[in-house]
Parts: sequence; C-alpha cells; structure tokens
Amino acid sequence: MAKEIHEVLKAVGATRKKADKLKILRDNESMALKDVLRGTFDERVQWRVPTGPAPYTPCEIHNYPSNLLREHLKFKYIANTVYSQKMPKFKRERMYIEILEGIHPEDAEIVVNMVNRQKPKGVTESLVKEAFPGLLPD
Repeated sequence: MAKEIHEVLKAVGATRKKADKLKILRDNESMALKDVLRGTFDERVQWRVPTGPAPYTPCEIHNYPSNLLREHLKFKYIANTVYSQKMPKFKRERMYIEILEGIHPEDAEIVVNMVNRQKPKGVTESLVKEAFPGLLPD
C-alpha cells in the first residue's frame, strides 16, 4: 500500500543523510508526490487561489473520505491552466477548500504550504532535481 504524502515527507524530514532522503523519495514515487513537489518548487506553476491560511475545517484524522493520492488530479483546476481559466473564481476556491477538507489533515497542511511556496522540512530543490530528474526546470 502506498504511503500518504505527509508520511513520505515526514520521513524525508527526519532523515539526515542525502542518500537516505533520495531513497525515501524514489521508493515512494507517485504522481501526487511529484505534483506537490513541482507545485512547491517550480515557479512556472502559478496558483489561482488565495495565499495565506486557508479557511477550511480539517476532517478528523481517523475519518477522511479521500486522500492526496487521488485528489492531486484536481490541482489543474486551482493552478493557472486552461481548466481553471474557464472556471469562475468562487467555484475554483470552493474546489480548493473541498480538496483540503476531504484529505488527511496533515496532507491538507502540505497543500496549503504548497500554494504558499513553503518548502517541506528537509526537502530542497536540488534534492528534488536529483531524485526526479526533469521534474523541475534547470
């Protein structure tokens, strides 16, 4: 079973050796993890939702209906893409809140941090480039 994104990033943050960090990232490679890392580090990705703290109610830690491994597919509606340009602002912002309220509370914090360009503890741009070549621009 795939680890949740917050579990992977916590493990990376708790590890000191670069080789161990790379192994954790590569062993837990998923499109959701890559999307979070790209959304955090790639300046070409522009978010079309308000920055700062998001006005959402986190779901209970033991009872969340979805996960970031599925919900990351909706990022195209909150980033500056063709999909989000066709969507009214209120609907786009509501979708952002729904994503946050439907996933594990720690994953929701990661998404808010991603939109605010706050890097996960222990993860650097150079580490991401080495773990996933071609994910970020040089």
